[in-house]
Amino acid sequence: MSMPDFDPRRREVVQQAAMLLAALEAGLVGPAFAQETPRRGGTLVYAQCSGNRRGGDASNTKHPYYMVDLITRSAYDTLTWVDERLGVVDQLATSVRPVDSKLDVWEATLREGVRFHDGSEMRARDVAASFELHRLKNFASQQITRIEVTGPLSVRFHLKSGNAEFPYVLAEYDNVVMPAADPDRIGLDGIGTGPFRIVSADPQRRMVFERNERYWRGGLPYLDRLEVVNREGQMESAINGFRARQFDAVLNIDPRLARQLQAEADTELLPASSGDQAVILLPKHPGSPFADVRVRRALALAIDREAIVRIVYGGQRGGWVGNDSHLAGTDPMFVPRPGGRDLKAARALLAEAGHPNGITLPTLYYAPQWPEMPRYFQVIQESVREAGITLPIEERPNDGYLAFRTGDADLAKGKFHRFAYTAVGPRNPGISLYRMRGANNESGYWSGPAHDRYMVLYERAMVTADAAERRGLYAEMQRIVADDVPALLPAGRNNLLVKRPSVRGLKNHPQHWSIRWDEVWKA
Repeated sequence: MSMPDFDPRRREVVQQAAMLLAALEAGLVGPAFAQETPRRGGTLVYAQCSGNRRGGDASNTKHPYYMVDLITRSAYDTLTWVDERLGVVDQLATSVRPVDSKLDVWEATLREGVRFHDGSEMRARDVAASFELHRLKNFASQQITRIEVTGPLSVRFHLKSGNAEFPYVLAEYDNVVMPAADPDRIGLDGIGTGPFRIVSADPQRRMVFERNERYWRGGLPYLDRLEVVNREGQMESAINGFRARQFDAVLNIDPRLARQLQAEADTELLPASSGDQAVILLPKHPGSPFADVRVRRALALAIDREAIVRIVYGGQRGGWVGNDSHLAGTDPMFVPRPGGRDLKAARALLAEAGHPNGITLPTLYYAPQWPEMPRYFQVIQESVREAGITLPIEERPNDGYLAFRTGDADLAKGKFHRFAYTAVGPRNPGISLYRMRGANNESGYWSGPAHDRYMVLYERAMVTADAAERRGLYAEMQRIVADDVPALLPAGRNNLLVKRPSVRGLKNHPQHWSIRWDEVWKA
């Protein structure tokens, strides 16, 4: 990948290798099949258990923004791709590079000979039309002000300001390339350049794909047919379907099931090196207890993060302790939260804030977007009780949860967002740390001097080409977050899937939406 001072992320390679070795020792994954020749043909059916918050209807379910789950890469490709080590590599682009040291204009050279499912050749105009949609709708692409076609197979992205990590933006799951059309029509036909083409779709339930014979990666995919079944919030049903041989694999299962499933015949578990984590939104609107930083700090100190990893995720193989930033624990830029749980300090902060006898917080709402969520919040509820914090919790259905928890960024309108949870996946620091900006719901619309310092550091990092210098800026940003606690990210999960041993070539991914199916085959 052509980008300034690209960090090869050696630490992630070591960590992933160590984790996989530990999994092998623990019997979590099956034996390796060395030097086998992949077999073409067959149908693979898998179920996914994560929340599908943007499911479509019959009019748009083939659109990459509304597919049955977030795994768009069955039918679509992006200019770049984030691999299993969270490094960025070329996909539909053969190079992505800044035109000068300001890092605010990037040129992408496109791969020759790529064809869409309908046989038409992918050209620069298709990329430009696709990003006219993405820059309006995708959170990471809103920094793009203009897309310039500079040749039949080259485009330039003009940004609002410099971004040293812009190639990662091009790998976002929404940012797929589609045949050119107006923004209100593009993508509705489900035509992409991906390894499979959509042949049928039951909105929010099932999608069926068949091999794309024109796929630009010669000889791939191996499978004739791929079927995706949505089982969000229905993990028990998905596992029962796996046992009944209805499914060849189930994605995003509860990590606590690992010991039980590894003992079952014809079953393999495949962990990723990291995965998603929970963001607990702390509203700071007038009248909210979280407008007082002392209450936020007390809550952060009272949560037993190690207990979450131990009880909910079965130890360090299943999860990690978060630092209240959006960075995953395996990211080389991650800085552990200073200190540990401190109930005495938490009680002192509450007393200083006018709550010497403890505090009852508003209800914390969550949805079972992951199967372990009830247990996750029960551990939090019990652990903060020891600091004098009473924390009511309430589960809400996945259906309609996003609209339920989201308020209005304009607090003057009085439609405040909820004290609630959302799920986030691991991304590069440029995207992850930007999610704590004050204009974002995930930060609780954070403001004040600490926020302003944070954003100054972020802006400096984005125009810093040298990775080591960016590392220092990112570390200071994480220290600010740990002190001011705009949101809580107490612990994360390592994504886990279960599969048949006959399913070969499948690689789990920290970003479950980045799993690729073109190299998967059935023995």
